[in-house]
Amino acid sequence: MAREKMGGKEKKEGEKEYWALPLEELARELKSDLEKGLTEEEATKRLKEAGYRPFHQKKLLFLISTFFNQFKSPIIIILIFATLVSAVVQDWTDAFIILAIIFISATLSFIQEYSANQAAQKLKEKVSVKCRVIREGKEKTIPIEEIVKGDLVILSAGSLIPGDGIIVEARDLFVNQAVLTGETFPAEKKPGLIPFRSSLPERTNMAFMGTSVSSGTGKILIAETGKNTLFGKIAHKLSLRPPMTEFERGIRRLGFLLSEVMFVLVIIIFALNVFFQKPVFDSLLFSIALAVGLVPQLLPAIITANLSQGSRVMAKSGVIVRRPAAIENFGSMSVLCTDKTGTITEGVIKLDRAIDLNGQDSDLVFQEAYLNSQFQAGLVNPLDLAVLSSRSLNIDGFRKIDEIPYDFVRKRLSVVIRDEKPGSSNQLRMITKGALENVLAVCSTFLLDEKVAPLDPTTRDKIIQSFMEWSKQGFRVLGVARKYLEFKDSFSKEDESDLSFIGFLLFFDPPKEGMKEILNDLERLGIGLKIITGDNQFVAEHAARSINLEVKRTLTGKEIDSLDAEALLHVANEANIFSEVDPNQKEKIILSLKKSGYVVGFLGDGINDAPALHSADVGISVENAVDVAKEAADFVLLKRDLGVLKEGVIQGRRTFANTLKYIFMATSANFGNMFSMAGASLFLPYLPLLPKQILLVNLLTDLPEMTISLDYVDNSYIDKPHRWDIGFLRRFMVTFGTLSSIFDFATFGLLLLLMRADRAFFRTGWFLESVLSASIVVFSLRTRLPFFKNRPALPLIIASAIVWFLSFLTIYSPLANILGFKPLPPIFLAGIGAIIALYFGMAEILKKVFYRKVQLKE
Repeated sequence: MAREKMGGKEKKEGEKEYWALPLEELARELKSDLEKGLTEEEATKRLKEAGYRPFHQKKLLFLISTFFNQFKSPIIIILIFATLVSAVVQDWTDAFIILAIIFISATLSFIQEYSANQAAQKLKEKVSVKCRVIREGKEKTIPIEEIVKGDLVILSAGSLIPGDGIIVEARDLFVNQAVLTGETFPAEKKPGLIPFRSSLPERTNMAFMGTSVSSGTGKILIAETGKNTLFGKIAHKLSLRPPMTEFERGIRRLGFLLSEVMFVLVIIIFALNVFFQKPVFDSLLFSIALAVGLVPQLLPAIITANLSQGSRVMAKSGVIVRRPAAIENFGSMSVLCTDKTGTITEGVIKLDRAIDLNGQDSDLVFQEAYLNSQFQAGLVNPLDLAVLSSRSLNIDGFRKIDEIPYDFVRKRLSVVIRDEKPGSSNQLRMITKGALENVLAVCSTFLLDEKVAPLDPTTRDKIIQSFMEWSKQGFRVLGVARKYLEFKDSFSKEDESDLSFIGFLLFFDPPKEGMKEILNDLERLGIGLKIITGDNQFVAEHAARSINLEVKRTLTGKEIDSLDAEALLHVANEANIFSEVDPNQKEKIILSLKKSGYVVGFLGDGINDAPALHSADVGISVENAVDVAKEAADFVLLKRDLGVLKEGVIQGRRTFANTLKYIFMATSANFGNMFSMAGASLFLPYLPLLPKQILLVNLLTDLPEMTISLDYVDNSYIDKPHRWDIGFLRRFMVTFGTLSSIFDFATFGLLLLLMRADRAFFRTGWFLESVLSASIVVFSLRTRLPFFKNRPALPLIIASAIVWFLSFLTIYSPLANILGFKPLPPIFLAGIGAIIALYFGMAEILKKVFYRKVQLKE
């Protein structure tokens, strides 16, 4: 690509420096209007040009791609190829049967996966991220993915930026663009022209896709969307995807384990069969069919169905799943970190009193706080709402001049106003409200009884002492200060100095009813609760004690900053209250707990919670959270209630348990059958089962397990969090697979020694024993308890009965000749019944011994 030099910097050919163009010129180029935005007709046209597909088109494409994805497995491809070779050599019947079995298996898997994904998609749409645009001069709300070039987008605190755009209007607009620049603090954005050679941080008239509004309001004209944005180009280059969950890593390790066993099995069985001078092609097809038999073919469909069923049940409990693979993490969660407001407390903050330094109610303090809350244009927060709703003041005649927005380092907010009422001095004054220590830090005097005096150490100590006493009573205390100013065009943080402290605001948020019981329930589920809050330690500790949460240790934000990573790792384990923390410190706490081996959940709904939500194993937000928090979360609670979250944890554990249940049963049964088949092929003068018969066994034994997502779960899986344990799975597979093989060889003895079975008799007898034993022993292996103490779900019983019927139908119908079977005599059926009954009883005994010695990782 041709490039030209620009003052030492390179410019890619065709790259447009939108930030250097006058707004009117850019609007003309984008064929948009700076007042009315785009027309609906033009927006729809651009959406189609950008490749956007309506839901019904997406649905059709997804349907087609999901179906063909069922055939992508290398083993299935090899099997299809071998079957085509079989057709070439004129063995049409076998070729058709094997392809039919593959097709039926793929169709069942497709139905499960497709329906599950559609259900999950509908749930996600409930909490989809939307943004406000102006089209044809009217404001409307649309999904964020429907934004196009030329759209005029309205921004407010918490908004996600939907594309790269130029600032049209801004009022105290600050944007967090750390995802692109690494900057710790939000960058101020305002209209204007910026030289084309400017670096990204210097483009103060631009907002970028993937960033979010920290405070203020504004409008932007979208110049680029999707992969053409700066964020889109970076994501495309890096092929960004969310980090794998523990569940996904476990499935991957399972795949490696089965691949290793499968590869060794194919090579050895093929070599031995050729060595014993059996037909090479039949031996190859037999070996491949064995490998297919080892793999739980319906595993992707079963996992998807389990996760989908979990998502649906969790939605009924008030938890929307945005990332189904994180359900296992939800169930494995061992520590929950949460703010106190709205979770432990009612979240309905009320202003209790506005008082002066003597502790007396003060109209002056309330008035200044009211003006500050009324005129601030940044993030709407419960404290400002509490001030404004406590009582109404007439503020006619006051005019806002400027604002210094709140940030999480200063922890205070200032507005500059002018009193223009008749007879007033028209003098500017700054009103500052915020965390008491941070307000005191910029005060040099105090106001009491209309007299200003120096803020000496004695008075400062008195203020701090009053603050501590109120905090210990559970009040959240803010400080209020003010000063008069000389006129100038704009004001900054540097102007926050030499203020006069005038008084306190006391807020109260009572604890939620039932929190003590919920806390006990979480403890019984093996989940520890840690409070992470911006409030001071006295308020945080009071809230903890009000719900009977033992305060083990409190760690403040200042203390966190003084600790190195190793020390924080140790202290974060001990502490369960973290007070006066900022967003970066929240993230540090989460990462330290993860390094200690906890599965960490974090519940947050604010802009300052986004980094911690990203870092947690389980990111949880709420429906009314800001966009950036919902986008970062794995789960969204329709109600901010730990009781709802508790139900979500239980369902997450149930989903994980049922998924493990299928994997345990399928791998052990398949391993046993394939091991038996491999052994039988060595001493029999013919293949013990034909490839088509192996695939039919695999298909029929998988059918009951498709209902496993609806099955009941042992309380032991619910009471404690469990994690993936590939070592446990390997031992389970070998132990119960070996047991299965023992009774397979007993069946061989019955067939060869007692019944003197010929080839067709042997294959029919073993086919029936394989299907019946696998579908019956499911009722033992599905639970750790004696089978009669945990009854199976009705769908599992019905599916098993259908499989038993189909098994006998296959043998005693015209299908028998096609599949290479023959009818079996009643005496053999009685013998098979005895073997299966003994197998079931031994499975019950071995299960008790196994679980006594081997435990799944917690």
